[in-house]
Amino acid sequence: MNSEHEAVVSLHGYISGRVQGVSFRQSTAEQAEQLGIDGWVRNLPDGRVEVMCEGNRQAIEVMRKWLARGPKSAKVEAVELTEQGIQGIAGFIIR
Repeated sequence: MNSEHEAVVSLHGYISGRVQGVSFRQSTAEQAEQLGIDGWVRNLPDGRVEVMCEGNRQAIEVMRKWLARGPKSAKVEAVELTEQGIQGIAGFIIR
């Protein structure tokens, strides 16, 4: 295995605050695409956004910081992300 593959990280979690109706999912997908991250994002009925993202550790750390801010129109109050096993998803989709 090369070191790039070994550095792949997968995160799953939830973002709370004013994160629906503010282009959070679309902005997350655009950010993921720029960073070369795979995964998905979706709104939940309770007002939170759920996200799963997978990529190299450096890109995932940038994504983690971005999720704590979100797009300008959002007001992120809490981010709960946990590392999980690699899912092997290709691409990033809005669910």
